[in-house]
Amino acid sequence: MKTFKISLIGAGSGCFSTGLVRDICKCKTLSGSLISLMDINTERLDAVHNLCERLNKELGGDLRFEKTTDRIESLKGADFVINTALTAPHERLREGWKIAEKYGFKLGGSYHVMYDEAFWLNFYQFRFMEELTLDIREHCPNAWHLMVSNPVVAGVTLLQRKYPDVKMVGLCHGYAMTYRIAELLGYSKEDITYQMPGVNHFVWLNEGRLKGEPIFDVLDRWLADDEKTSEFWANSGRGGPLGKKRMDFYKKHGVIGIGDTLSDGGASWPWWYHVDDETEKKFGEYTAMDGWNAYFEKVERRANNIIELSKQPDKSVEEFVGNISPDELMVPLIEAIAGDIPRVIIVNTLNKGQLVPGVPEDFEVEVPALCSADGIHPITTKPLPKHIIAHILRDRVAPVEMELEAYETGNLEFLKELVLMDKWATSMEQVTEFIDEIMALPYHEEMRKHYK
Repeated sequence: MKTFKISLIGAGSGCFSTGLVRDICKCKTLSGSLISLMDINTERLDAVHNLCERLNKELGGDLRFEKTTDRIESLKGADFVINTALTAPHERLREGWKIAEKYGFKLGGSYHVMYDEAFWLNFYQFRFMEELTLDIREHCPNAWHLMVSNPVVAGVTLLQRKYPDVKMVGLCHGYAMTYRIAELLGYSKEDITYQMPGVNHFVWLNEGRLKGEPIFDVLDRWLADDEKTSEFWANSGRGGPLGKKRMDFYKKHGVIGIGDTLSDGGASWPWWYHVDDETEKKFGEYTAMDGWNAYFEKVERRANNIIELSKQPDKSVEEFVGNISPDELMVPLIEAIAGDIPRVIIVNTLNKGQLVPGVPEDFEVEVPALCSADGIHPITTKPLPKHIIAHILRDRVAPVEMELEAYETGNLEFLKELVLMDKWATSMEQVTEFIDEIMALPYHEEMRKHYK
């Protein structure tokens, strides 16, 4: 039986690595595979390698592992490359946010400043994505490149435009919210079929069925029961798949924002749901910064737990990874291709052939695709409402195009134009002073040299 090499770039993140190994161990098609763990953080790399080997033994798997800080060594002979790397730590994102807040920028409707796709992080991500792509072309040209790290929307657009010969797609786990919607409405994840087209972090459930019945008919009955919905909103906490904000938007527009779309973070368009504390309270939302702080604390805590667990050989790794989402798409996609097991998977790719009508053909979209040994074949989706497409073009396509133009040309004026597109930008003076202060941070020398 053929065995495969899977190169995991950025393996020190821990969550992806251990969850990936758990899922591969359950996949007979990938038995005997070599998992190459690559990261430049040796402490985390050693810890993750330790946990992966122990988890493989606990689950009765027959996987092989290697660890390396050398990207080229990890890529050599790889059949699949998974990029989860974040090239700049969260501390740099948060330091930039503090500067942005001083200049009047706020969370809510701000994708390229007050969000984890901030331009000062994206610059380094773009650099790394291109370097990795060129290395793949040289050292494993037949490998599939699965890009999981953000920014997926801009990264896929950049790479697929410039390097069309490389086999790559972007993946995002936001789609799994559709399963949560089914469960909240009293169904199982196996009961739902759906489409949720759009661009990454701006995708919309516009068609679906629950056991054959149109999902919106089921949802409308649920919403008509005022007593039930009032009790649900009182007890369900902030946001969520059927939260007040999503349901208010659904009543007005007929589609449901999925994943980070309509979230309480920076991708919380429409921003007017977050205009002030009173409005957020009305729609059952916590402040976006509370949500981000909880996320950062969770990531830091998990990283520390991974290192501590690696020093405790008698503790169960399987128990530790039990709360990591089983809905990541990397292994199902790899299995579909490696084992020629046709299945439909949500992917991010260029909009060739108007897969999402109304979005430019050379821009990233998130759509279902039929995946097998024959490749990845995206499926054309039901058109979104025209007003949703209008917002996609204004709030996602236009800024990403400006950001990529700034990155490709190194033109500082284009970078200013990007920030001027932000909801909270008020003047050229504000934007110029803000960017100058970001650029002055000591670790941004490379970016200062790039933008002239």
